[in-house]
Amino acid sequence: MALAHELDKSVETGSLSDESKGLTYGELIRDYEPLPDTKWRFGKPNYARVNKFYFQNRTMKHKEGSLEAVVQNLVKNWEVESHHIANPHQWKTMDVSKFQAAVNGGCPCNAQLMADVGPYNMLIGETADYTGKVSFEDSNKNFSSSLPEGFAFEVLEVYSGPPTVTFKWRHFGKMSGTFTDRNGKQHKGNGEMLNLIGMCIAKVNEELKIESLDIYYCPNDMIKPLLGK
Repeated sequence: MALAHELDKSVETGSLSDESKGLTYGELIRDYEPLPDTKWRFGKPNYARVNKFYFQNRTMKHKEGSLEAVVQNLVKNWEVESHHIANPHQWKTMDVSKFQAAVNGGCPCNAQLMADVGPYNMLIGETADYTGKVSFEDSNKNFSSSLPEGFAFEVLEVYSGPPTVTFKWRHFGKMSGTFTDRNGKQHKGNGEMLNLIGMCIAKVNEELKIESLDIYYCPNDMIKPLLGK
């Protein structure tokens, strides 16, 4: 997501900047265009910092127009909506009438629930050191504080194309900030790279709108490093 401390709540509408789209680096990695009446949840997102980190630390450079590039762009656009647009009826990357997401075969959540609790809480849930019961805004602030250069995303491999897209992904960020665990204890990062690897099976329709996401990864692989473990 765009970093919480770089959001300007006074700017509620408008398109993403060329820098947020990646164009200043010579690549279009996020081509999201909001509907005319869309209001940004916390202010218009600014992806400048996370894009810089992405281009400096990615491991894959996909050919323009390739299946990998198309899937990666779709996921980045999905992230724009799920983090930064509160009203699911203004979402374009998902068929909200059908959408559901599940982690590790667990109970699926629909579009409205994800909009209410936020992607971090939905994807992590309850662990020994993190609770998904914190607010949407507090979870975003916590991970923006923990990973102050951003938590970048890349598609590593795509194993099958539409309508059932199966792919391997990587989330990565430098642990140079401060993470607050479920008990309120703060943990200063050691500056090392957090690498999170997972799989996803996404079902999409003919318009490439997402109908479901089945995500597989170990939440503790994300939380434990933030505790210095």
